[in-house]
Formats: sequence, structure tokens, C-alpha cells
Amino acid sequence: MIRLRRPDRPAASGRRPPAWNGTLARSLAVALLGIGLAGPVLAQEAAPAAPSASTASAGEWKHGLSLMGEPKYPAGFKHFDYVNPDAPKTGLLRLAIDGTFDSLNDIPPRGLDAAGLTQIYDTLMTSSFDEVATQYGLIAEGVRYPADYSSVTYRLRPEARWHDGQPITAEDVVWSFEQLVKNDPSRAYYYSHVKGAAVSGEREVTFTFDQAGNRELPQIVGEMRVMPKHWWTGTDANGKARDISQGTLEVPLGSGPYKIKQVQPGRSITYERVPDYWAKDLPVNIGTDNFAELRYEYFRDSTVRLEAFKGDQYDFRVESSAKDWATAYNFPAVKEGKVVLEEFPDRAFGLMQAFIPNLRREKFQDQRVRRALNLALDFDGMNRTLFFGQYKRTSSYFQNTELASSGLPQGLELELLESVQDKIPASVFTTPYTNPEGWSEGLRRGNLREATNLLKQAGYEVKDGKLVNAKGEPFTMEILIADPAFERVALFYKPSLERLGITVNVRQVDASQYINRLRARDYDMIISSWGQSLSPGNEQRDFWGSAAADRDGSGNHAGIKDPGIDALIEKVIYAKNREELVAATKALDRVLLAHDYVVPAWHYPNTRTARWNRFSHPETLPKYSFGFPTIWWWDAEKAAKTGAAR
Repeated sequence: MIRLRRPDRPAASGRRPPAWNGTLARSLAVALLGIGLAGPVLAQEAAPAAPSASTASAGEWKHGLSLMGEPKYPAGFKHFDYVNPDAPKTGLLRLAIDGTFDSLNDIPPRGLDAAGLTQIYDTLMTSSFDEVATQYGLIAEGVRYPADYSSVTYRLRPEARWHDGQPITAEDVVWSFEQLVKNDPSRAYYYSHVKGAAVSGEREVTFTFDQAGNRELPQIVGEMRVMPKHWWTGTDANGKARDISQGTLEVPLGSGPYKIKQVQPGRSITYERVPDYWAKDLPVNIGTDNFAELRYEYFRDSTVRLEAFKGDQYDFRVESSAKDWATAYNFPAVKEGKVVLEEFPDRAFGLMQAFIPNLRREKFQDQRVRRALNLALDFDGMNRTLFFGQYKRTSSYFQNTELASSGLPQGLELELLESVQDKIPASVFTTPYTNPEGWSEGLRRGNLREATNLLKQAGYEVKDGKLVNAKGEPFTMEILIADPAFERVALFYKPSLERLGITVNVRQVDASQYINRLRARDYDMIISSWGQSLSPGNEQRDFWGSAAADRDGSGNHAGIKDPGIDALIEKVIYAKNREELVAATKALDRVLLAHDYVVPAWHYPNTRTARWNRFSHPETLPKYSFGFPTIWWWDAEKAAKTGAAR
């Protein structure tokens, strides 16, 4: 399960611990923030196998939900184990984002919304950092559902309040759901199996589903943001009716621990903690949201942003560039201990970062062509020359997780594959997926010879140095990027493609153009990624499903339309227990790889961070996240030694 976020929006550090706070895809997040992992993705790891269904009756109210059995924390728990309940509530945290923004409303699929807007809203449920696919009540004090998972009912806390003091009502929840699916195609698709929401009792809302047996649906609804109906259906200071379907720079009303303090459109946005926040003493919030202010500063590109960090213009950065990690952090503040470099292990998610050809274009629809593109990538040379040998080649859509396929299928995975045998490549039963090796010149030349043969089989030949099809049309390819950090990667790839006769253009555009072209599917190839939680489910339809291929805003950037993939996605979604889920996901991974839909890139096992030494975190961090900034705090003693921020 992956928390919904707009696929064409950059991810920003958030207060909540989502299954993966970067929904459906991290396309622009990775493109904007550099090479490799874009940020501290907060995901969850698989737990040991447990009974899949709750034994609770439909009438039994529960304080939490888990796809892995019973929640770790019992009803009435004091706080999460990993927080510091006595953390000071003070200090300013300065963060940085590439690009710009022009709206404080992130619902409509237009414009660029400001970073951090999730800080001002609460959701029905919230997750912990030390469990898998588990939620506890936030706005909701209780949840119940029937044994067949055909609906879910949430009971709201009577003390839940908006920042203007008005109560959060069941009508707000119903209205929020209706507006989300009406005004955002991505959310409409994500909630497509929710038939409707209705007030079903005092402070109660029931969501009904169009199917039974989908264990994720109650939790998917629980992630939903609740918005104030009375504010959005009212008028602004000039008497103009508000419209949630349009962008706006009017500061919206929220219910969360922060509210917007100051906005400089396109340049910065500052949030301040709400001192009388209604939920500040709930167990799920103790020891969290510790900064008095959060400020997001915008920079025109990643190079400028790095230099700004060195100049102490913001406090914390995730370093995605292997080159910068190896060469850019030798400035005096690092040597003096004023800047701390620290890596945190990524135990919580899988990631497929790749060069993604657009299968909506005819030239990429032949698998032999796509395999040839993979054979042309000299990863070993790229890793040695550009990445200082820091990366490993990715060979799974669920890399570094128990969900990744390997070897030949066995056991339950084999049974699942055999059930769709007529819809999938025969090679999945006989040939494990491998990427080409290119650690020697001989291997690289052999890869290009094989690529040439595959292109010839696909109907191409080289004439006058140019690869052309049977009609004499040249094979041209534009690699679309949004960040200068990717330019050197694309340019390294370009000569090998040109040796095959392909005409390659590397085109860098600004963030706005990139987003528009991504939405319009106007690209030959992009460099992007899909992040995976360790409890995959309904979001797989958005990543690879045929229905998502031509839907605006979906995460199916490759344009995959395949009945075998569709069938395996359903097996993932309707898995009855952990064993089935793991087997179905491995089968899906294996078939995705067998089609050569993408040219897999690389991965790194840790998240690399740099920070000005003014902050602290709990001594023992949760297993599945380093919790920044949710459970960190301003450390006055460290700040005094480091010096005041500039």
C-alpha cells in the first residue's frame, strides 16, 4: 500500500509516517532532486507472516488496523516507542525545494502547489514508523468493518476541531471524499472501488465498496485527508465564493498541527505550530511535530540549492548525487563539525529507478527494441566514471525486499504464474531476468552487437550511419530531463545509442514544462522511478494497469497495457495472507521484467543526509524510517555551538 500523492508533484518532508509518502510514483521527485533516491521515503517493511483477516465482527470498534495481524500498540497506549515524549517544542527548521509554486490548493491537477501543505490537515487514521501496513486513529477514534471487507465505518473523535474552533464533522468527511474524487483524476482512480460515503450515525461515516475481499480498502480510506466543508463552500475576504476545483493563494483553513504563517508566492512558505492543536495530546502525536516553525525555500535548480546549503541558507538536505556526496562536502563547516553527514539505512521500501521509454509511441512497442536499449547502457562505465562506484544495478521492481523475484519461480509463485500461463511470456518459466554485464570492453562490444541484431530482427537497419525502419524513417529519441544532474547521465548514455545508429537528443526543461509534458505523455524517454512499500496493493493498478496507461496523471509512465500484468495485479490486491502477497508480487515483478519495459538504472542502500548541527533525534530510531522531521527537534545546546543561522 502506498499513500496517495500526486505523481507529478515533488515530494516534500511531511509529518505523517505514510506507507510511502510519495504516492503513486516519484517521477518528478527523482527528476528534480537528483540522481538516485530523491528523499527520505518513509515506507514500511514486511513483518513475519500473520493471519490476514481480522477476527473482529462488524460491530466491534477497533483503535487500529493492520494488514499484518494485530497492531503492535494496544488501545490506550501512551505514545509510540520511538519518540521522545519530552522533546522541546521550539526552533525553526528550514527546508529547500527546487522549482516554484503558484497555489495553496493541491487538489486540482493544475498548477504547482506549495510544499508542506499536508502539515495543515489531519487524516482519519495515521501510521507508525515501526510497523508494516498499520494505522491508528487520528480524527477517527474507532473503526470497524465486516468480515468480507465490503465496507468500513469510522467514528470521529468529539474533540476534533478545525483551526477556527468548529468541530470536524461526518459531513466534512463525506464532502471531502466527494470533492477529492470529483476534482482530482488520480484520487478518483485511487478510490475507484469506493462506491460512496454516507453519514451513518452520530459522528460516524460509512464507506461502501464495490467488491468484497479487498483487504486494503479500509486502510486506503483511512489515509484520506479531511477538509472543512464550511470554509470551502464559503466566501473569501472580498465576498467571492471559494472554489476547491481551482488553484488559490488564499491561506486555507486546516486542522493539523501547523498552519500557514507566511507566503511569498513562488519563493517560500512558512508554517507555524498551532499551540492549541486539538490532537496534540493524542498518543499518536506525543513527541512529534516538535518545531515551532517550518520554512520551505525554493531554488531554481539543484546546483544553486547545494550552494545555498553550504551557505547555511537552509538546514537539512538529502544528497541524491553520488558525485556530490563524494566531492562537494569538504567545505570548512563539515571539517569543523558544524555540518553533520550521516547515512540512514533504507529498510522500508523497494525502488525501480529506470530509463523509461514511452510505449504509447510505436517505435518502443517491440520488446526487442527495448532490450536493445538496455544492452546499450554501459552501467559499469557510468558507475565508475560518474558515481564513484557507489551504486549497484537494479534488477527488480521491488529491489532489496523479500518481494523481489530471483532465480526461477517455485512453489506458490509458480502456481500463480501457471494460472495465467497463456497471458505471460514463456521465458518466465525458463530464464531468470538479468541485466547485461559490461565490466570489460569485450563485453560492451558484445552487448552492442547483440543490440544491433535485435534491432535488425525488429525491422531496422543502418543506412549512412542512421538506424532506419522499413519505410526509411530514422529512429530518433529524445531523453527528457528536468534537472541538470541528470544531464551528465543522459549524455553518458547517448554515445552508445548513437553507435547503434539512433539519433539522440537530450532535452532539459524547467519544472513547469516537465510537468506539462509528463501529463500530456509528450516524451520518448524519461528518467524516473516507482517506489514500493512492502505491502503492495491497489496502487499497482496505477503503476502498470492497462486502464491507467492513457489516464492523465497516472503513474503508468511507460504506457503498459498487458492482460497478464493486469491479471497478476489482481492477485496481489486480493491476496488473502502474507504468503500469497509475497508470491503474487514476485510473480508480478518477474513478468514486468520479462517484458523489458524499462532500462533499469541503479540503487543505493542508504539515504545520504547532510544537516547543520542544530538538531537531535531519539537515540534509537524506528526500524522503518529515520523519522525526519516528524520526531526530530531543535537542540539549543548544539545550535549554540554551531552558531546562529544566517
